[in-house]
Amino acid sequence: MSAQPDQNRTFVDAEAARRARIDLAACHRLAVRFGLHEGIDNHLTLLVPGRPDRFYLAPFGLHWSEVRASHFMEVDFDGTRRVGDGPVEDTALHIHLPVHRMAPRAHCVLHTHMPYATALGMLENPRLEMAVQSALVFHEDVAYDMDYNGLAFDRSEGERLARVLGDKSVLMMANHGALVIGRTVAEAFDRLYFLERACQAQVLALSTGRPLRPIPADVVRRTVDQFRGGTEVGGSQRVELHFAALKRLLDRDEPDYAA
Repeated sequence: MSAQPDQNRTFVDAEAARRARIDLAACHRLAVRFGLHEGIDNHLTLLVPGRPDRFYLAPFGLHWSEVRASHFMEVDFDGTRRVGDGPVEDTALHIHLPVHRMAPRAHCVLHTHMPYATALGMLENPRLEMAVQSALVFHEDVAYDMDYNGLAFDRSEGERLARVLGDKSVLMMANHGALVIGRTVAEAFDRLYFLERACQAQVLALSTGRPLRPIPADVVRRTVDQFRGGTEVGGSQRVELHFAALKRLLDRDEPDYAA
């Protein structure tokens, strides 16, 4: 009688792992589709279901347009590759590992040098202004690291970044890029996507040379409450609906991502 629950749990874990791998592979392909990638650089990682001390990582050297669900290695919090083959790039360990370990919401960690968020981080004032509706989703949920220290080639730099991130879901990294976390791949990618869109709108507005027109504080607060009350549509999470729609694009055009 005792064997049956174990068998069921093994099946559930295997299915959860398969879905997690497919979602993370989709995340890589979608980052290419929307111009959020830098070839083989940067990293997108996800905790292994049922293993809070391990995360999935693509072998370094794969272009993100090549990444498949079967490619992912499993790396533990000691930095040891436990499953899979391929090189583990240093900054994946020194940035992602501490963030996974130290940030409660960091089941999925996405670090990119996407163009508009990176451009905003090059300014003397890199703050995302509450001047467009898409920015309001990030109200009081963005941390700013103003101390660029070069390449993250030691664990202490990642721990410093995790402390700066704190309880926020977005870290704007001055002179560097952006880092976004989420409880699921769908949640993290949704925030990454709309962060870049909000930054794009701000950079384009600033390029006119005319001053931004901030949204009044009372309207900001009211709209933030509206966003928080509208996370579901038809009983489904809005972020899950978004990610499912994006995966359908891949199912049609790049179905090998799920292999």
